[in-house]
Amino acid sequence: MDQAAKGAAALQAKDYSAAVTHYTEAISISPQAVDYYIKRSTAYTRISPPDYSAAHSDADVALTLASRRGKRELIIQAQLRRAIALFSLERYGDAKACFDWVKEMNKDEKSLQIWGMKVENKLKGLVEGDVKTKVTIQRYPEVEVPEQKQDKKPIPVRSSEPSKDRSPGAEQTPKAEGVQTPANKIRHEWYQTDDTVVVSLFAKGLPKDKTTIDIRSTSLAVSFPLPTGSDYDFSLDPFWGKVDAAASTAKILATKVEFVLKKATAGQKWPSLESDTPAAPEKNEKNDDGAEEVKRAVLADNSTNSAPSYPTSSKSGPKNWDKVANDLTKKPKKGNKDGEEGADDGLEEEFEGADPVNGFFQQLYSHADPDTRRAMMKSYQESNGTALSTNWSEVGKGKVETQPPDGMEAKPW
Repeated sequence: MDQAAKGAAALQAKDYSAAVTHYTEAISISPQAVDYYIKRSTAYTRISPPDYSAAHSDADVALTLASRRGKRELIIQAQLRRAIALFSLERYGDAKACFDWVKEMNKDEKSLQIWGMKVENKLKGLVEGDVKTKVTIQRYPEVEVPEQKQDKKPIPVRSSEPSKDRSPGAEQTPKAEGVQTPANKIRHEWYQTDDTVVVSLFAKGLPKDKTTIDIRSTSLAVSFPLPTGSDYDFSLDPFWGKVDAAASTAKILATKVEFVLKKATAGQKWPSLESDTPAAPEKNEKNDDGAEEVKRAVLADNSTNSAPSYPTSSKSGPKNWDKVANDLTKKPKKGNKDGEEGADDGLEEEFEGADPVNGFFQQLYSHADPDTRRAMMKSYQESNGTALSTNWSEVGKGKVETQPPDGMEAKPW
């Protein structure tokens, strides 16, 4: 019988001291076995005298390993053991937070009802502001976990070259840098309080100097380079509710990025992180690629072969979006070179008195790099004037489909 089986038998027989011993031996052989830490945590809480600190430590390691693997059932079990250990350490605010996270993942967990009553009773007996009521933990702890042992020895390679210096330090394996989590393993989770929404994006080793984060009132966007040379883009758009972007924060940690988003309406409960309904553009937020202006154009049901007519609120009448596309490709007037003083002033003078939307697109196009220009033209032409994108890495993947506004239908012309 192996050590893990002996530990399980000892736990069943309520010989908790022996269970701790056997699971400790099992962990020394398989240091990343999540179940061993969960079972040893259980034994630590029941041993006489109990060691709640050790039980909490094992639960943290188990939760970290389980979350990396995305094992839902193990995450629930580890979070539950963590909650029980924290309750026993009289950290009732932290314990309640853990029980709530368990409930989010499995509301039918049979032990939740009794533990929920216990923690509520403890909290009711404490005065407001008592340190025992405070929540000081994160949903997923930041702890170091043991490395998996390598069972196989490296096979020596024979070489016909003369032997070189093999002294210690003569050869060193380069240390891995940058993002160490494969793209298909990167995931996110979220939870909320009365005032905030906390989003965690699990990716190990993000380079702080190369990670771009954009938090707005209705959206969140993150981009960082992968070891493959490509970029990983993550976005939430739109949020279910609005947030105060100025009061929201982002923190890059060893194994994740944590966003604390300040709710615009305190006390509002979000049933989900994102909404199915596109958010209305903010008056004080710029539309970087002008896409919303183009999306207002809808292919009309015309009987002739003339260019499509688009609904507009402009006092000057309907806009000819095909002319906009043609104007984009016109070369700017000769004058000051980019970067020279007065270069931008010249462009503003050129567009002064012209249609402001045309001027915006022309300025955008004139300052763009070749890939951005290709993206703008391709997206506009293939979508029949209903989309305008500046992201060539996305547009270049395939055809850009027609995207009429909600409630409208695109028709051939």
